[in-house]
Amino acid sequence: MGVVAEIERKLARKRCREEADGVPELRTSTMTHLVWAPPEWVGAAKRVLAGLAERHPSRTIILVPLPGSRTGVEARATIRDFELPGGREVLSEVIELRLCGEAASHPASVVLPLLISDLPAFCRWRGRPAWDSPALAEIVEVCDRLVVDSSEWSGVPAAYADLAHLFPRTAVSDIAWRRTLPWRASLAARWPGIRSVERLTVEGPRADASLLVGWLRSRLRHEVALTRRSADIVSAVRVDGDPVDPPVGKAPSGSDLLSAELDTLTRDPVYEAAARAAVA
Repeated sequence: MGVVAEIERKLARKRCREEADGVPELRTSTMTHLVWAPPEWVGAAKRVLAGLAERHPSRTIILVPLPGSRTGVEARATIRDFELPGGREVLSEVIELRLCGEAASHPASVVLPLLISDLPAFCRWRGRPAWDSPALAEIVEVCDRLVVDSSEWSGVPAAYADLAHLFPRTAVSDIAWRRTLPWRASLAARWPGIRSVERLTVEGPRADASLLVGWLRSRLRHEVALTRRSADIVSAVRVDGDPVDPPVGKAPSGSDLLSAELDTLTRDPVYEAAARAAVA
């Protein structure tokens, strides 16, 4: 609790300094946004956070696990200030917690007092979770939604079987699933002819391709084979050898994709069915 009290004091002092400039400011938060970011993911997490700008005013808590023999919590608190039309500003709070040693296994004791009461709590988990870890179990208990990107994992599609164990416990979003939305729309436009498809060929990441074929299997309720060629993004899709029209427009950024997930509060049964079917 000493760490929490010190964080609140730091934020209060920084808000006072920001408010002293005479510009009308909004301190409205729409959520608590947790980010679980092992050291190798911190840079990428902060770049995505910067891209969100003022779209989701929130208290953001970046959790950096640092396993080792020394146990403790190191905290850093900042205020992000965004200008709005009309000469106003909106403030967002960013708290970075470095969880050392045993503290990395039990983040809830620090996170719970920092959650904003009566607002949803999201966690963006960077990298593949350790499915049986106490840290993941605690985060799932305190958050309303877990946001992952299965393209960051090894072991896909088999890893979706582990993820499926979390579906009854919390709402789960997958940024890889969000990326496939334009291609799913193009495939759906082929109805009813697509209902007899036997093979899907995808040039793209393993996770995106697995979720696309899982979606077809779960919706059509029959086996669909997958052939994949590796690529950084989904650049081509074929249905039984017939090319599918590619989506029109610019691909969304990582910040755009996360922003879309932060607007969603409920479970997604279509995604859950696709993830389960991807394993098959």
